[in-house]
Amino acid sequence: MAFMRAHGDITLGILAGGRATRLGGTDKAWAVYRGETLIERTLHALGEEFSARLISANRDPERYTRLGMRAVADRVPGFSGPLAGLDALLSICATPLLFTVPVDLRVIPRDLLTRLLAEGEGGAAAQDTNGLQSLIALWPANRARSVVRQALTQGEGAVHRIVAELALHVAHFDGADFGNLNAPEDFLT
Repeated sequence: MAFMRAHGDITLGILAGGRATRLGGTDKAWAVYRGETLIERTLHALGEEFSARLISANRDPERYTRLGMRAVADRVPGFSGPLAGLDALLSICATPLLFTVPVDLRVIPRDLLTRLLAEGEGGAAAQDTNGLQSLIALWPANRARSVVRQALTQGEGAVHRIVAELALHVAHFDGADFGNLNAPEDFLT
């Protein structure tokens, strides 16, 4: 069964390479929410049983080494959004599957990876009450690499189109709202 796959066959890729303009340009991974930095909070929620733990980050890569992570900068010049982060993570992913999660999720279900794995070997993306959350996904690395690279070359930036092109399954998290921590007021609740 797919959900019994060992995490050792999966690379964790946290997306944290954005500009965080609504937070005044602060490095969002190190912003504090409920007494913990977003990166530490995300790592605690997801566990450590991965082949590798990567982070798409475009500044201060050394900071992540202390957390047992490898920082990967975008390979595309200029700011190309989350698709460029996904491309960077896929470029060094050495496992068959890459599990991606944005660093700024308000809610991180403990069974997130298990539910995505239950959808099958072909990969899956999460869907909450707000719709498809294409950055919360389990990517078949080999197939995704070329599709993502081609999209970037063509100037495409929408990750949901990559999910559709790869025909990823959708894991429905009925009643869940993952939310995002994007603006200062988001950190007050």
